[in-house]
Amino acid sequence: MKRYFSVVIFSAVSIAVIPAIPVFFSGNAVVKEISGTTEISDSKFPSYTGEPYKVLDVSTGEVIEVDEKTYVVGAVCAEMPATFETEALKAQAVVAHTYAERQRLKERSSPTPELCGADFSNDTAKYQGYFTKNQAMQYYGDNFEIYYDKINNAVNEVMPYIITYEDEPIISAFHSMSSGKTESAENAWGTAVDYLVPVESSYDISAPKYFEEVSYSKEQLRQILAEKFSGITLGDDFTTWININSVSDSGTVLSAMVGDFKVTGNDVREILGLRSACFEISYNGEKATIKTKGFGHGVGMSQYGANGMATDGKNWRDIIEHYFPKCTVEKQNQ
Repeated sequence: MKRYFSVVIFSAVSIAVIPAIPVFFSGNAVVKEISGTTEISDSKFPSYTGEPYKVLDVSTGEVIEVDEKTYVVGAVCAEMPATFETEALKAQAVVAHTYAERQRLKERSSPTPELCGADFSNDTAKYQGYFTKNQAMQYYGDNFEIYYDKINNAVNEVMPYIITYEDEPIISAFHSMSSGKTESAENAWGTAVDYLVPVESSYDISAPKYFEEVSYSKEQLRQILAEKFSGITLGDDFTTWININSVSDSGTVLSAMVGDFKVTGNDVREILGLRSACFEISYNGEKATIKTKGFGHGVGMSQYGANGMATDGKNWRDIIEHYFPKCTVEKQNQ
């Protein structure tokens, strides 16, 4: 008898750690489909420009106020390599700013008690990454002035802008690199979002560590599966312990059998600590080898894809238009 297993995979992995999906999917994200491409327009929702963000320091319990620009600079420092092209850094800044605005609006309409009045916390397992200037100084070391100035200047150029869909800040998901084609929110998380749909991202194929392999002995795999799946039945044939049933057009494993449990590719990714849910498994003797493509959930903007576009002369608006179709880049009221 097949049994069903669900590890609720809601963490979004990028080069650093980015926000949990419950944060992304709060509010009215899924709305009717519209046509058209990304454009610049005036904002139609309340502007909070100039008002500081409130960040809960989980280590002290203190709610810290951080001005918008400083927060966005710190978010880009934490989430994208400073060595990336300037136009990619600008796109990341707009994505980070959009995330912060969406989260702030959510907290104003439906506060999260654990945040104690803050818009988000510095817990990177749940919210967007953010470096203070001192943390960035430690992270960049001798290159601090060069890298921090580069990111600061990039943020300066795009600070008024955020991405919207039907007059609301979007779920600005991003990841390190896709399989070569980004994934839909529906396939990754089970909830369809009109603008989080698959798009071509071929630059990712040449990204560092695009392909990764991890191997397990028969006994290692038995121990992991028995620990994670209480009551699992594993047959005598080692090569049947993990079988892929279906795969999306983007390469994400949608369903698989692990012993007698029916699971998702994200379940397997979480349990085995894989870089993505785009994977293949092969068996040789008493060794299982899993080969992954890309890094992260694959939804929204690929960071390496954005950098590849920027290297080829595309600007930040081109990047956003490509990865967030049907959305609008809006300039907030000053």
